[in-house]
Amino acid sequence: QVQLVESGGGLVQAGGSLRLSCAASGRTGSRYAMGWFRQAPGKEREFVANISCSGGSVYYADSVKGRFTISRDNAKKTLTLQMNSLKPEDTAVYYCAADRSRCIQIGVKSDEYDYWGQGTQVTVSS
Repeated sequence: QVQLVESGGGLVQAGGSLRLSCAASGRTGSRYAMGWFRQAPGKEREFVANISCSGGSVYYADSVKGRFTISRDNAKKTLTLQMNSLKPEDTAVYYCAADRSRCIQIGVKSDEYDYWGQGTQVTVSS
């Protein structure tokens, strides 16, 4: 069993930056592919970025490509999302997720992930 806790959300102006973190705890000795999703009020949860078990492969949604960077530190059991050039449309609750069955071929759909954090709010003002 894995527990995930997001942190780092807040209020920023358009064009600003924010760094989100996800701390993992629970069972040791296993690694998971991980991803970030977000959900804005009245909208469906959408894929943001994912990363392979080793951190060697990453993939981004077109909407954030070139602005966001996903990374992980397996020794510290942390996942990070560096967000630059933020836009008002980035406003959402951001969720950290882990996939126990995949390591390299990482999914972009919510139902492909097994563990979720509670989310952290990101608000970007225009």
